[in-house]
Amino acid sequence: MIKRRYYYYLILILFALISGCSPKPPVLEPEPEPVFYQKADPDKLIRVFSQGLENQGLKSWTQLKEPVERSLAYVRTRNQESEAVCLPELCLKWRDIRETLEAFLILLPDIDRNDQVLKYFFDFYSINPDILLTGYYEPLLEASRHPHPEYPYPVYAVPDDLMTVDLGSFHPRWQGQTLVYRLYNGRVEPYYDRMSIEQKKVLHGRNLEIAWVNDPVDLFFLHIQGSGRLRYPDGQFQHVLYAGRNGLQYVALGRVLVSKGYLEPEEVSMQSIRKFLNENPHLMHHVFPYNPSYIFFTLADHGPKGSIGQILTPFVSVAADPAFIPWGSVMILDAELPQYQGQLNFVSGPVLVQDTGGAIKGRHLDLFCGFGERSEFLAGKMKDRARVYLMVIKNDQD
Repeated sequence: MIKRRYYYYLILILFALISGCSPKPPVLEPEPEPVFYQKADPDKLIRVFSQGLENQGLKSWTQLKEPVERSLAYVRTRNQESEAVCLPELCLKWRDIRETLEAFLILLPDIDRNDQVLKYFFDFYSINPDILLTGYYEPLLEASRHPHPEYPYPVYAVPDDLMTVDLGSFHPRWQGQTLVYRLYNGRVEPYYDRMSIEQKKVLHGRNLEIAWVNDPVDLFFLHIQGSGRLRYPDGQFQHVLYAGRNGLQYVALGRVLVSKGYLEPEEVSMQSIRKFLNENPHLMHHVFPYNPSYIFFTLADHGPKGSIGQILTPFVSVAADPAFIPWGSVMILDAELPQYQGQLNFVSGPVLVQDTGGAIKGRHLDLFCGFGERSEFLAGKMKDRARVYLMVIKNDQD
């Protein structure tokens, strides 16, 4: 027992040293912007999405039944009396999120007939100032189940020496923080970074490969998106899903390319980054390691799944920072999306917080755009401000 307690204290001391004393690398990510909630006028809000849900691929509100049930399944697992979010302007327990979802589920057929029903049962809180809206999608990768010269790039499962500890169980100020580490000669060390895994091949020969792909750029974007689909030479498809990460800081490659003078800030998109890498393959080994974060995967017949462990719904599921917007929450999103093939795209309707991501901090939402060419285009180009409203069941005292 004494040795075990000493072991955990060693981890905590190391975390404190890493957090507070070691030199910090150049900051390539902006600090998360603070979130402010303000009660919104429901009449003005309802007019925003009265034009319909067709741009979300929905024919009616009742088609939200399964996505809402998925959020509800997750929220019911939480301690209902603990805080889901508590900011100066708004403090909610998980019970409030659950009751919102339960009421919303029951009312879906009524909302189809008259969306004014919403204002009698729910309050709406705008997130101020406007949030940054980006997109992600499910990429397609050409893959092999077995090693092959035409498919030289491995997709790795979670290594057995990757360990985690919940720091919040040791001190309240570390609530929600997890330390990812490995043991080396009895010492706690950060887990291997991208350079060690991809260029030094420290995981080679450990039977961790679950598939091999033919394109290093596609693999890099799979790590950014968090899940995708593999297409094997026999024409069969399989989902490849997020299973874990090495715990190191995510650094956006677009910012790296701007800092190196390869791209201008206004031209950064997934498409421009891919174009640069394809035209300069000799620079991949130089720029990829600037993002030390590395993702591990698992194969599945169904997906993709978000952080709540539930299957995502295109143009309904969003990734958010759970420190400010609780998982499972219902929100109204009012956003104009990039034009695709000359067609104006927008979302003015309900979305569900079912995921998160290493780059999603503060006032930032990531809209899941699904699978296919249109989804890839929209996700790659989407980077604009949007209005977002958190929907909460009315308090009996209101």
